[in-house]
Amino acid sequence: MPLEQFAYSASHDLQEPLRQIAIYSQLLEKKYGDKLDGKASQYLGFCVEGAHRMEMLIRGLLAYSQAARTSDSPAGPVQISEVLDTVKKNLSTSIEDTGAEILARDLPSVDGDPVPLVHLFQNLLSNALKYRDEKRQPRVTIAAVADGTCWRFLVEDNGIGIPKEFQTQIFGIFRRLHDRTEYPGTGIGLAICQKIVERYGGRIWVESEPARGSIFYFTLPKGTNEY
Repeated sequence: MPLEQFAYSASHDLQEPLRQIAIYSQLLEKKYGDKLDGKASQYLGFCVEGAHRMEMLIRGLLAYSQAARTSDSPAGPVQISEVLDTVKKNLSTSIEDTGAEILARDLPSVDGDPVPLVHLFQNLLSNALKYRDEKRQPRVTIAAVADGTCWRFLVEDNGIGIPKEFQTQIFGIFRRLHDRTEYPGTGIGLAICQKIVERYGGRIWVESEPARGSIFYFTLPKGTNEY
């Protein structure tokens, strides 16, 4: 079964029983909680947590399959500054809570679809905020330079950084470098970024040092009027 079909089936056929597990576990705790010992309550909590985590993984798998799918509509010019405005609105709470400074310069237009491009920049910016260094104010810079028929973008942060030996592994599906209790998430965001970039014939990579931040680079095609 192709990934897209599996993801569609999983998202529709598995999420409902998972929700039932979570709901009825919570009802058991609410109705019989005073009759249960501490261990039983803890086990019910594990059931709820596991069901919610599986729902997140299923949604991530569906997003991954959608990122790999080519749109039927022709690509058109997309202004990346407008994409970034949308991303900042979507992440406004996280940006405000962390006190992050978002700097953008020289953002061009590219040939593409705005929806996956929003997902691409939002995943990268969200990661920059999540993996921030608590000792300093988060700062993220987004820029682009011409590279032949493409634009080479960078998303640079001053976060915790990534050890060299993991810098290719992080783009694998469900790859995590940290325990989920420390940094929540599914470990699929960068895999989605890679799929989106590859969908447009580009590539994505990272340069980083622990405690000194990371720079994610990726290429996207120029707008047709910019060759």
